[in-house]
Amino acid sequence: MAQSAIAPDETVECELLIVGGGLSGTATAYESLLAGRTVCMTELTDWVGGQISSQGTSALDEAKRQRELLFYAKGYKELRNRIEDFYNELNPGGCWVSVSCFLPRDANTILTQELEKAARRGKGTLKWFPSTVVKELQLSADGRMIDGAIAIQHTPAPGSPPLNTELLSETLIDSYQYEDSARFTKKIIQFVPPAGEQSGPADWYVIEATETGEVIALSGVPYRLGLDPRSPLNPSSPTETGDPYCTQGFTYTFGMERTAEAQPQPKPVHYDQYAPYFSYERRRDSGDYFDYVFTYRRIAAPGPRPEAKAFGVSVPVPGDISMQNWTWGNDYRPGTAQDNLIFSSAQLAETGQLAPGGWLGGLRVDALREAEENAYSYYYWLVAGDTDSQLGPGVKEPHPDHRFIAGLDAPMGTAHGLSKHPYIREARRIIGRPAYGQPQGFAVNEIDISRADFRDEYYQTALGPKRYLDLWRALAGLNTTAVIDDNVPAADIMRRTRSTIYPDAVGIAQYAIDFHPCLTLSPPETPGNTERENIRKAHGQAYPGQIPLRAMIPQNIDNLLIAGKTIATSNIAAAAYRVHSFEWSVGAAAGTTVDFAFDNGVLPYELVDELPSREPLLEQLQKRLNDNGNPTAFPDTSIFNLDWEAWRVW
Repeated sequence: MAQSAIAPDETVECELLIVGGGLSGTATAYESLLAGRTVCMTELTDWVGGQISSQGTSALDEAKRQRELLFYAKGYKELRNRIEDFYNELNPGGCWVSVSCFLPRDANTILTQELEKAARRGKGTLKWFPSTVVKELQLSADGRMIDGAIAIQHTPAPGSPPLNTELLSETLIDSYQYEDSARFTKKIIQFVPPAGEQSGPADWYVIEATETGEVIALSGVPYRLGLDPRSPLNPSSPTETGDPYCTQGFTYTFGMERTAEAQPQPKPVHYDQYAPYFSYERRRDSGDYFDYVFTYRRIAAPGPRPEAKAFGVSVPVPGDISMQNWTWGNDYRPGTAQDNLIFSSAQLAETGQLAPGGWLGGLRVDALREAEENAYSYYYWLVAGDTDSQLGPGVKEPHPDHRFIAGLDAPMGTAHGLSKHPYIREARRIIGRPAYGQPQGFAVNEIDISRADFRDEYYQTALGPKRYLDLWRALAGLNTTAVIDDNVPAADIMRRTRSTIYPDAVGIAQYAIDFHPCLTLSPPETPGNTERENIRKAHGQAYPGQIPLRAMIPQNIDNLLIAGKTIATSNIAAAAYRVHSFEWSVGAAAGTTVDFAFDNGVLPYELVDELPSREPLLEQLQKRLNDNGNPTAFPDTSIFNLDWEAWRVW
């Protein structure tokens, strides 16, 4: 990508530039600071923590057995302990979806303190750049290295309102423009490696930890977006050709408080447009739909709790605060080229965002605005609506004894009351470098983690005889070579009952393959709209999985490492590799890998480029990770252990 000529206002040196301050970026910084490194971290919003802070999804998604054993990365366990210490209990919200629900604004405070402590312990240096976006990358002449990055930090212009007053759809484009505006004063920052002679092959490393894969798009490395083509590796995909416009829904979360009396509930101007979408989704014999949703992600339950229980938790009372994140509610689920949120590579080219100085975040602003309108409308539906798109008439009743919480001191930290950034479930995903068995580029795929019943007749029909046989050969585990040599029919092949075990595992991940699918028609709120046909075929339980280092290494650029949900996974695998503890584990792996690469004078790809042959330095990295409390495998992981029944997610 060509670069524009822009003069920076400030030049900042660091050993690691972490782009994105979400959970994976925070975890990368945590390990790097413990290792004594100098870290720069940028973030579009002014909070660290991503999912649990600026995106408002402050309810930890965890697999049951992993939680029972507290088998997590060290920093994630510290986060959980800090939540408990902060509130004197782990679940101050008394929610039932998780064992820990809390206020997003407090998550920012807790994580900031955790990073400060890591810096003190490791004598590292954190240079934190809130309200900052990377605008351009400066590449070496051969394109193999990122030599620098140009970023824009925005602060309120004189006389303008504080940050977080306006909605993201109103401020996003301005945030990425060099020029000062009536809204923002801009500082142009150039990030560069430390001055002086460097002893290794890389002067510094850039970590992609954004929510949507911005650095991936900017750098030009190969990536995928949306649905993958159906194949023996991803047999549940609903399409033969793939679809970059059908990604998982994104969500503007918000807080609402139970009150003692009915409150005025002004009707949003756009409510009638979005009302045909909303639903409680599943029929409940007890009929207690509203409190079911309210306590689902209740994030504050101050004061003495009533003895009465519902759904296993205390019944809601005035003063309780619920965070809303509901599929047929404030999830916004576009799925066409006319309304998708994350621009595809073709759309980026069409809009000029890949031209020098043209980057504007790579998102459709109209989709952000519509999702904001949808979220406000969903609140009104909860408190005043009387329709239900999935369950029909006679189900939805008004509940006006609530108030929408807004204000800079409110749980979301915004004057408008919505989360600072929508919760992003799926992003651009790199295609790893060609690897043994994956000559087109490495990725973690559906069959690497899924517990699905691949004997289902659907797969025989959808794949056809040859690909169905290839599927079962891939599922044969230790017997793969034998079933190929003996030409064993698919019906006679026994499948392995575990996840793929990777020789380059650097972290762990387990959650269900959990979809919030795109919808069929545009716009999503079209009356009678449905989820894309067969898109939930992969939805369900998954085995405990691993994070291979090859999934974090992009093609073409040698000092770029990928963290967060932008690693090399298929669309289906990404539905499990996206929750809180995974983000921390992959961030811990990124920070440790960079430290190891500096110490040993190697590039990350050199740790895996001879696989499946033995890689002694890779083994040393894995030992460092495990010794530092960052497990690379679940207990009893081996090619011979096929009993993982105790590790079902729920």
